[in-house]
Amino acid sequence: MVGILLTVHISAGVVCLVSGLIAMFAKKRKGKHTKFGQIYHWAYVVVFITAILMAIIHWQESQYLFYIALFSYGLALIGYLSVKRKKTKKWLTFHIGGMLGSYIGIITATLVVNVHKIPILNELPTIYYWFLPTVIGTPIIYKVGQKYKPKKAFKKKPKIG
Repeated sequence: MVGILLTVHISAGVVCLVSGLIAMFAKKRKGKHTKFGQIYHWAYVVVFITAILMAIIHWQESQYLFYIALFSYGLALIGYLSVKRKKTKKWLTFHIGGMLGSYIGIITATLVVNVHKIPILNELPTIYYWFLPTVIGTPIIYKVGQKYKPKKAFKKKPKIG
């Protein structure tokens, strides 16, 4: 059972990593961006469910995966739902922050779980891989947010005299 869960988890994780990158670099309009964004979200649902189940099965060794899964999928869900419900002025901020934040989460989990198998990288303390994706990704989220921030309406100054 755990072997099947792990295989599904890894496969969905690879789909997330690839589809997330494609969605990030695609033009932000209906089409490629939205198609790969949908794929990313639904693959993330699978990653989330399998991570939760495996964390529960191996609680002593993997409880941290439970919390990463909850937090990072929470971000993905916020990003996904914000674009579906464009009722708030800040829907785009929530979308960008949620989707990119969840991508940081999946990168973090992938690194923390696998870094011990990667030559050279495995020589650094694991704690680096808990924080490095966030340290690198947070300024990127800010920069992307600024790029797509709605432009403020230009107000004419009243004429004096």
